[in-house]
Amino acid sequence: MSRRENPAWGVYARYGVVLFVAGTSVLNAGVASAGRYVTPATGAALLCGLVLLARGIPWWVAPALTTVAVALGGWPLLPLLLVALLDLATRRRTAIAVGCALAVLVANFAAPEEISLWRPQQYGAPVFLVLAIIAGMWLGNRRRLVRALHDQVEHLRIERELREETARAAERSRIAREMHDVLAHRLSLIALHTGVLATRSETLPAPVVERLGLLRTTSTEALSDLRDVLGALHDPGAATAETAPAPVLRDVRELVEQAGEAGQRVSLDVAGTPERAPAAHRLAVYRLVQEGLTNARKHAGDAPVAVRLDHGPPATVVEITNGPGAAPATAAPSGFGLVGLRERVAALGGGLEAGPDDTGGWRLAARVPHPTHSEPAVPGPEENGSSA
Repeated sequence: MSRRENPAWGVYARYGVVLFVAGTSVLNAGVASAGRYVTPATGAALLCGLVLLARGIPWWVAPALTTVAVALGGWPLLPLLLVALLDLATRRRTAIAVGCALAVLVANFAAPEEISLWRPQQYGAPVFLVLAIIAGMWLGNRRRLVRALHDQVEHLRIERELREETARAAERSRIAREMHDVLAHRLSLIALHTGVLATRSETLPAPVVERLGLLRTTSTEALSDLRDVLGALHDPGAATAETAPAPVLRDVRELVEQAGEAGQRVSLDVAGTPERAPAAHRLAVYRLVQEGLTNARKHAGDAPVAVRLDHGPPATVVEITNGPGAAPATAAPSGFGLVGLRERVAALGGGLEAGPDDTGGWRLAARVPHPTHSEPAVPGPEENGSSA
């Protein structure tokens, strides 16, 4: 921890300064009294030093005591008053500091010549008093500025954390909506096929017919429960193409085609087939490609983009890279899209990397391992040409 980060350094520094000026005042008092150190002036110097170091006493005690001590003791005790004036000006009590300085100068006119503030050097003491007040004002303003900047940085940090959490929550909601559609489709298929089999009950044994009826009832109830639990996540006002589920590879090709129509130079390299990857992986692939193309278009619109997909097994791999390019003047990066993607990929047990590459461009890559024991992916209606 640095000195600026550790408030104890400020306390130690103040102790050192006060002890130094108290010792200086004691030596000055001894010089002014012809080498005698057991005098009221040395006692006043020690008392003022203790008051300046004390905590928990009223703020006015130290400046009042040092003002009286300097008014009576003269220039030997002046360093203690300078510290008191510095404290007053630092705490925005400049008017009181100026009043103490004027009171000392006026009262010291009648002091003996050997301790007068005016005798050692003409107008020397007023200059020191003014400098102490100015230094205190500057120090106080600097402390307040640093504190304000620190509070602002802390506010921005908390705001960014809240925005990242909002992005994660939005991505979780999007995943839930998409999986709701996928699971609802599969349960509908189960209910449909069991219903078809149940119509042929005359050719099936009675236990099988009974099991089919139970299976159809269970799947129908499960579909109803799923809609009750997750159906609230659907916002009719937000049902746009951007939030609609897109679990199939054809949608990724459409994304690439749309990007090409918008002027982007995009190449697509696909390994494997979508049916070999779980539906949740295909949903993640779509979102990753969508975000990668959007970021490339936003920050390097004239750069070529390469999209590589591998549906595995043993893992689904997505890699989107683009070369360096000129960002549009209206580009306003936020980084919260990547926060949501990390949340989605992490929920599937994978990892995501995003950052500049060796060529000066940008690389977005994700790898999601397939489940160890997973049933084959059921093709959606777009993949087999049928509808439920």
